[in-house]
Amino acid sequence: MLATAKKTTLIERFRTHASDTGSPEVQIAILSERIGELTEHFKTHKKDHASRRGLLQLVSKRRRLLDYLKAHDSDRYRDVIGKLGIRKKSESKHFDPEAPRPMVGHGPGSTQNLGPWCTWRP
Repeated sequence: MLATAKKTTLIERFRTHASDTGSPEVQIAILSERIGELTEHFKTHKKDHASRRGLLQLVSKRRRLLDYLKAHDSDRYRDVIGKLGIRKKSESKHFDPEAPRPMVGHGPGSTQNLGPWCTWRP
């Protein structure tokens, strides 16, 4: 759990106006701090699975807030990502949806070895 003083400094750093305590930026900052604390906790308590479930919930909630911010105001999104040092996981480097896929299967032109039990041969 975050100390009150630490939470107050996070709110002051990420707020968008004087009385702001619940903007997405503030929520993301508080969640990120809690995630960091839990990550440190797991370095010494490897078998604490109940808290691990809580960590996964926090990460999911932060991801949803980041997605909301990205969809509604990409400038604020980039600002929060930069301030917190969160790296956005980009699309997989190995998967290109536009790349041609090799033909695999039982159709003409197939190069798959079907074994001696199959009567169909390419």
